[in-house]
Amino acid sequence: MRVITLLPAGTEIVAALGGAGHLVGISHECDYPYSVQALPRVTTTPIDATSSGAAIDAEVRRLREAGRPVIAIDGGQIRRLRPDLVITQGLCEVCAVSEGEVYRLAEVIHPAPRILSLSARDLAGIWRDIRDVGSALDLADEAEELVLGLQSRLQRLRTCPPSPAPRVVCIEWLEPLYLAGHWVPELVSAAGAEDVGARVGSHSATREWAELTALRPDHLVVMLCGFGIGRAREELDALDNPEALGLMGRVPTWILDGNQYTSRPGPRVVDGAERIRAALTGVQTGEVERWRPAVRC
Repeated sequence: MRVITLLPAGTEIVAALGGAGHLVGISHECDYPYSVQALPRVTTTPIDATSSGAAIDAEVRRLREAGRPVIAIDGGQIRRLRPDLVITQGLCEVCAVSEGEVYRLAEVIHPAPRILSLSARDLAGIWRDIRDVGSALDLADEAEELVLGLQSRLQRLRTCPPSPAPRVVCIEWLEPLYLAGHWVPELVSAAGAEDVGARVGSHSATREWAELTALRPDHLVVMLCGFGIGRAREELDALDNPEALGLMGRVPTWILDGNQYTSRPGPRVVDGAERIRAALTGVQTGEVERWRPAVRC
């Protein structure tokens, strides 16, 4: 079977099931596992990922207002690759190709590939997506084994939780301020804490910094969508918002790699939960970092 994935989570699921050998094309954002990175890229974006978070947000808004795609699909490349299966998603047009665009492209490819759209909004949805991919690849047993293993790891993490449960706010974007939703509150719960900024399955939503103060968090966890620890640190260091900096000066603020471990609805969200627990227990590693605002005269 020849498979193209149009989002990083899809690529990671295929690889985790042992199906990386089926992949013939991936998105421009797919970067894990390392073994897939030489595959043809079938998507592009006009967004400059090195721009500031505020600039990226403004450009995304400009493109959408102009009716232009944030992520475009290379139809010619996909035709040449002759996929039997294309894995896309229906959750976020900023994170991957528009679902409708994929179906329109499939209609003009002969023979038409099967389209599998992933739609997880919570952990149950991620488990369902893994099973659906496994079924499509004739790897249903491997999918069930993977899901049970991930659930077991989360269950072990839930043992001996902190008491009382810390109040946590998870920040997905800084300018404008977005709080992480979807499956992230469940990761926080598995880590032994309470996400006081979002509900399970909810969309990530904009908030005001004053609202965060009113939530009385014990910890802030910065898990910027699409950014690793180094890039998140740069965004925080450049933040010029007295209210935000004041809050982060009072409340322990932790950075983890949101790009790899919390933004993608795939197997490594469990790694994300483990890193949240590390933050709550004050364990600093190369994958969890404490951040403090600089003292300004």
